[in-house]
Parts: sequence; structure tokens; C-alpha cells
Amino acid sequence: MSNTHSDTVRFVRETMLTEQAPPITAAGPVGWARANLFDGWFNSALTIISLVLIYMVLAAILPWVISPTWNAGSLTECREILVAAGSVGEHGASGACWGVIRERWLQLLFGFYPSELYWRPILAFLLTGAALAPVLFSGASRKLFYVTAAIPFVMPWLLWGGTIWGPISIAVGFVIGFFANRYLSDVFGSLGGIIAGVALALIWWLFLSGSVADVLSGIIPIGIEPVASRDFGGFMLSITIGLVAIGLSLPLGIVLALGRQSDLLIVKAICVGFIEFIRGVPLITLLFVASTLLNIFLPPGTNFDIILRVLIMVTLFAAAYMAEVIRGGLAALPRGQYEGADSLGLDYWQSQRLIIMPQALKISIPGIVSTFIGVFKDTTLVSIIGLLDPLGLSNGIRADTNWNGIVWELYGFIALLFFVFCFSMSRYSMYLERKLKTTN
Repeated sequence: MSNTHSDTVRFVRETMLTEQAPPITAAGPVGWARANLFDGWFNSALTIISLVLIYMVLAAILPWVISPTWNAGSLTECREILVAAGSVGEHGASGACWGVIRERWLQLLFGFYPSELYWRPILAFLLTGAALAPVLFSGASRKLFYVTAAIPFVMPWLLWGGTIWGPISIAVGFVIGFFANRYLSDVFGSLGGIIAGVALALIWWLFLSGSVADVLSGIIPIGIEPVASRDFGGFMLSITIGLVAIGLSLPLGIVLALGRQSDLLIVKAICVGFIEFIRGVPLITLLFVASTLLNIFLPPGTNFDIILRVLIMVTLFAAAYMAEVIRGGLAALPRGQYEGADSLGLDYWQSQRLIIMPQALKISIPGIVSTFIGVFKDTTLVSIIGLLDPLGLSNGIRADTNWNGIVWELYGFIALLFFVFCFSMSRYSMYLERKLKTTN
């Protein structure tokens, strides 16, 4: 007799299935387009309308941009080339006259800086980039911090030239202040050490450094050819003002923000008064004060360099806004952070340096970078007081009979360069936020 049983056979797979590529409609460019551009009829309609508008804009702009006028020597030659190429619109020859950029791009970059000395600003900015690397990127070599420490003295010497003993004597003032603060803090306390260090450094800079530099330059004359400030111009001037203002406004802003929150009445009143006054006055007014009125309050015969005056005013202006940005970061910290610092037995400066300020700066990154971008763009205002930034140079170039009537090409080139710098700062801000995980 046969047994009746089920014919079902149990099966257990012993090998994994080979990986298959995802459907083409769910991954890659097609999948991204389906998920972001054609997700429903409404988004699809908006995408099609946007593509049509983009096509219309590009169709109108690209023929003007792609213009065979790079070798033209004047606006008249540009028009002749465009007519010969058939680029004629309703109002005559249609197309950009890029010959002005080919002929004047060095002037837009360096102003009237001597052409045989272009290597000096180029070297100065390359060294500045190397000096910023360990500050901006944690993966950079720590040895570059030596360049970071030296660049505030090397960069001005390369740009303005003259004896090397001037920057060295200024550096000695910082060394004096550092050691004075280090050894006198044990006697007068941390605040007294800071005041003593600053006082001794100021005494050195105001009364001794100039004489010492003159004596050393007479004994050992080491230097490079000096360049007057009136020869500075173009993007070199804008970058110089921007770098100095950005580099100095952050520490000054931190000091002002802490001073505004101080319990010392005089310190708080001074910081609040300074911040509110600077923020209540337009930058152009401060630049006019720097260029005209400041000499009235100086001793007769004092030669105060115009670029140095502008650097001071722009730095103070940026520091006031930076102080408010950092104060917002400090206000955003929970009270427990301050109490935790106190529970560890840290004094005021230790708690600020190790606990409070790192967190406040982390929170304030977007505002800080926005202030930096605004300061860099505001450097164009110096053209109003006679300094030849890119906009000031563009007016001089358009005054040339060969290029009289050129507008969009010059302003477009200047806007492109400013966009490159500002967009780079914005992208770095986003990179830093992702690295520090300040956003979700």
C-alpha cells in the first residue's frame, strides 16, 4: 500500500541573488528629474515654463556674449567687426566689445602698480592664501602657522616696499605685549596683564619703533623698492582692504561683544556707544571723515596714508556689525553653559576661550560670513573719495576716446570677479556649517 503525502518540496536558497541595477526611471539623472522636476502635473508645468524662460534669456544673452571682438582696439573697431560678422540688431551692431577687457584687464586687477613689480602683490596674495589654509581647513599642515604668524608683517612690506626693519619693529611690539601679559598677569591678574601688555606695545609703536627702524635701516639697509599708495588700485586694492578689514574686524568684534555684556559700567558704556554710533552712520560718511576731516585733528605736518585711514575706518565699521552678530551667538547659548564653566572653576577668560566663545562663533557662522561678504562688496565705496578701485578705474577707462561708450562689458567683468570671491566665501560657510553640524 502506497503512502499518500504532499508533493511539495521544501527549498532553501544557499546563494545570494546578484545585484541588479535600479530601474533607469528611479535612479540617475532620469530618476532625479522625475523626483524633483516632474513630480506631478503642477511641478511639470512649472518646469516647462521655467525651461522656456531660461531658453529665451540665453537666446538673447549668449549671442551678445559670444562676440568675436577680443582683438579690437577701440569701440569703433568692435562695431566694424560685428557688422562684418553679421551681428546687427535693431539699433546697429549687436555684441559685446571684449577688446576693452583684453587691453585693460591688468589695469583692472593692479591699478597703476608698476608692471615690473606685479610679482610682489601676486606673491603677497599667494602667501596670504597659504596663511589662511591652516585657519580655514583643519587638514592643512600645521607648519603653515608660521606663515600665518608672519603674513601680517610680510604682506604690507611686499605691497608698499621700503625697508624691512619697519615691519620687524612692528612685530617686536607684539612680542613685547605678549611677554608683558605673560609675566605681569601673575602680579596684576589676567586683566591687569592684558592692560599692561597693550600699554607697553603702544609705547613701543608710538615712541620707539620708528626711531629704532631708522637706525637699523641706516646701519643695515635691507629693503625693496617703495610703491606709493596712489599707485594702488583695481582688485588689488579691494582685496587688500577686504582682507585687512575681515581679518581685524572679527577679533575686534569679539572684544566689543564681550564688552557690551560686561558688568563694568564704563567698559559697557564705551562699547555700546561705539557700536551704536558706528552702526548709525553710513560707511560713506566715515570714509569722507577718513579722507578729509581726519587730518584736521592730527598735528601739523603729519603724513597719514590715505589707504591706512580707509583701512582703519572700514575695519571699525565691520567690527561694530560683527559685534552684534557675535552678541546674538552669545545670547543664543543656554545659561547652563555659563554655569557649567563656573562649576569647573574656570575664570572669565578661560571660560570664554574654552567653552562660551567656540559655541557662540559656531552659532554665528552664517551672520559672520554675511558680514564678511558685505564688507568686501563695500570696498567699492572708496572710489567716491578718489581711490581707484575697479569701479573708479572703469570710469577712467570709459573716459578714453577709444572706449567711450563701453558700459556693460566693464561692469560685467567687475561683477564676475566680485561674484567669484563672494560665492567662494558663501560656499566655505556652507562647508563649515556641514563640518560643524550647525544645521540639520
